[in-house]
Amino acid sequence: MAEIATIARPYAEALFDASRSDLNGTAAWLDRVAAIAADPQLKELADNPKVTAEQVMGVISGAAGMPLPPTATNFLATVLDNGRFAAVSEIARQFRVLANAQGGVSDALVQSAFPIGDAELAQLGVTLEKRFGRKLKLSVEQDSSLIGGVRVVVGDEVLDTSVKARLEQMKVALTA
Repeated sequence: MAEIATIARPYAEALFDASRSDLNGTAAWLDRVAAIAADPQLKELADNPKVTAEQVMGVISGAAGMPLPPTATNFLATVLDNGRFAAVSEIARQFRVLANAQGGVSDALVQSAFPIGDAELAQLGVTLEKRFGRKLKLSVEQDSSLIGGVRVVVGDEVLDTSVKARLEQMKVALTA
């Protein structure tokens, strides 16, 4: 995975520098393109030497349901011409990291055993921002294997208050 990250870094940095005036707009279309680019059939199509970059961009534009902005078209043309289509998801991830750093925000993944309501999520967000000392952009994922509680991942930091983690801690303590 380090190789993809290394390949993606210059593209993410160049896109970040080129779109400083509209980071949110760029992040929106880049996330949409990255989600579309994750499709294995599209990756296969993009890797086919008989298919042109324009044809691949047409498929992406059609899947996005809207015409792509000129910045997106230029970005995709460069990525496709250099044979780096497989790195689009990683480019989007690194772009988000750069954009978040610019705004003093971090992405946070909240994993919960049960659905979390909007009011509960807002309250949890305030608590987590105090705990991590920075503004957080929360996304929620349901994971029933946690049994109860939440697991929060912010960058390389993990806060695990799930029942599953506590049971694992008890198991280690009892077998030690």
